Amino acid sequence: MATEASPPSKGEAPDKPPAMPSTAAFVEAQESPEFGELRRAHRSFAFPLTIAFVLWYLLYVLLSNYAGGFMGTELFGNVNVALVLGLGQFATTFLIAWWYSQHAAKKLDPRAEAIKARLEGDA
Repeated sequence: MATEASPPSKGEAPDKPPAMPSTAAFVEAQESPEFGELRRAHRSFAFPLTIAFVLWYLLYVLLSNYAGGFMGTELFGNVNVALVLGLGQFATTFLIAWWYSQHAAKKLDPRAEAIKARLEGDA
């Protein structure tokens, strides 16, 4: 894993790691409304999208097993419905990953950083 800080030169003491917060501080942070909002923001995005993707995947599997005639329908040339839906699985995987990274950068990371800063400041 690359870091932005350069290694210490000879004769320099390495920076001390930040002090660890106490167990009570972690429990207090977990029970805070701010942490609850962070958890809700994550769950309200991740759970529905996960359910939708699993259903989409199961639809593909079920169609592949029980609707062979439909999946074998040629759309153009040697490209059939199964191929298009299979490639759609890859496309939606990457789309969801990109969408989640955008969501996390805008809504989750700032809240998590605020909680982390508060914990490290109290330590």
